[in-house]
Amino acid sequence: MVEKSSQKVALITGASSGIGEAIAHKLADENYRLVLCARRQEKLAKLTEKLKEKNSGILTLKVDLRQEADILNMFNTVRNQWGGVDVLINNAGLGHKEPLMTGETEAWREMLEVNVLALCICTREAIKDMSDRNQGHIIHISSMSGHRVPLSSGVYAASKYAVKALTEGLRQELREANKNIKISSISPGFVETEFAEKYNNSKEKAQALYSSFPVLKPQDIANAVSYILSQPDYVQIHDILLRPTQQKS
Repeated sequence: MVEKSSQKVALITGASSGIGEAIAHKLADENYRLVLCARRQEKLAKLTEKLKEKNSGILTLKVDLRQEADILNMFNTVRNQWGGVDVLINNAGLGHKEPLMTGETEAWREMLEVNVLALCICTREAIKDMSDRNQGHIIHISSMSGHRVPLSSGVYAASKYAVKALTEGLRQELREANKNIKISSISPGFVETEFAEKYNNSKEKAQALYSSFPVLKPQDIANAVSYILSQPDYVQIHDILLRPTQQKS
C-alpha cells in the first residue's frame, strides 16, 4: 500500500559511508524521506539507527548496483511503499588504479558498470517516477576526474567523463520532452573518504594524501547537494566543481 505524504522522497546510492552517509544526514535534517541503498547492510543498519533520532522516514535496501534486477526491485519497493522517488542522488562510485597499458579487465568492468551503467539505469527508473509528478531532481556525484585526466587513471577518468556527457545529454532530452525535471552534477576533488585507500589499495598512501594539505570533507559535498536542491524552480545548477583550495589540478 502506497503511503502518501507531503515529504519528498530522496534515494541515495552508496549511502553506507563517506559522501553518501553525509548526504543522508543532511537530507534527514531537511525532512526528506530517505531511501538508502548499499551493499554493506551492517553499515546501513548503523546509519539508520543514527538517522532515526531525527527522521523516522527511512527505508534501507541492500543493493548490488552491478545487478539490474537489484536496481529494479529497489525502485519497485519504493513505489509500493512511498509512490516513487522525487530526488535521486547517484552517489555510488569507485575507482581502481588500473592503467590502460597494464590494467585488469575486471577492474575496468567494475568501474564502468557502477560509475556509468548503474547510474544510467537508476536515472531511467527515477525519471519514470518523476514524470508521473512532472517534477523531480537528479544529482550525479561525479569527480574532478571528469574534467581532467590524472596519471594512470584513464579508465576511471573515462567513466567520469561519461557522467559529464550523460548530465548534458539528459538535460537536452528533458528539455526536448518538456519535462519539469532537473539534472545536476557535483565534481569534487580530493575528499576524505574510503576512496583513496581502495583506489591505491593502501591505507598508508591514503593517509599520506589526506594529510598533505586540507582536503574536502563529505559534509562539504552534502552542503553542495543541499544548495542545489534549495534553488527555485526556474534555476538549474548544471555542474559544481569543488576542490580543496590547495589542490593543484
